[in-house]
Amino acid sequence: MSQTARQPTNSGLTTTTAYYQPAALKALHTSTATSNSPSLKALSLEYQKLLKEPVEGFTVRLDDDTNLYKWHVGIFGPPDTLYAGGYFKADMEFPSTYPFAPPKVRFLTKMWHPNIYENGEVCISILHPPTEDPQSGEHPSERWNPTQNVRTILMSIISLLNEPNCSSPANVDARKFKDHKDYEYENIIKKQVNDSKVIAEQEGIVIPKTLDDYVAPSRSNKKTLTGGISRDDEDETDSMLGSENGNNLSDNDDDEEYMEDEEDEGR
Repeated sequence: MSQTARQPTNSGLTTTTAYYQPAALKALHTSTATSNSPSLKALSLEYQKLLKEPVEGFTVRLDDDTNLYKWHVGIFGPPDTLYAGGYFKADMEFPSTYPFAPPKVRFLTKMWHPNIYENGEVCISILHPPTEDPQSGEHPSERWNPTQNVRTILMSIISLLNEPNCSSPANVDARKFKDHKDYEYENIIKKQVNDSKVIAEQEGIVIPKTLDDYVAPSRSNKKTLTGGISRDDEDETDSMLGSENGNNLSDNDDDEEYMEDEEDEGR
């Protein structure tokens, strides 16, 4: 079970590095090393890489290190937006056919947004299956394809929060407020942000307040940020991640080659 220990950085930011645990990664690697499932292999690679190379503004973790099909995500509202200072929780559930089919993303934090359903489910093109749907008005290239990944999903969601697609709303009332009552719309968002701060405080989460705080830490200063990860631990994890077939998760070419191989197998 992954721990959610509070590990503030020098600037006061808790980032994905708070969940960087060599022992957990080792267990995860062991549990998937013998699996023939393309989806498990793809998710294992992505999860390990996100822990080592965090996406700014997000945290990811598993409730169960043996279940890679359900992730918990924490989203920090970016500075200089209506969502600045907010902490929004979501679940990502992956199908067994991933990466050939998209995951579902559902906010657990109450969200009032034109592209988020009342049940919290996110409505965005990148999460729609790659099928023809003339009714949607979406071009097939805007929909999911196997070259997409968790990183691109997270970046798309943070962009969507600040720039809703009001031409295809999931919450019509929110769209109306956005289009015609901007001041009231802003007040509702501000209340959501304030409510989320209470949750963050209860969970010991330190929310980034400045752009410098918000930016994800580099690998070079990870030991300082996590307050106790040794060089030996990092070396062990690096060796583990690169031990299978010469994989190097910091090399984008290897990731792309892996995805192409899996896509060929799926045909």
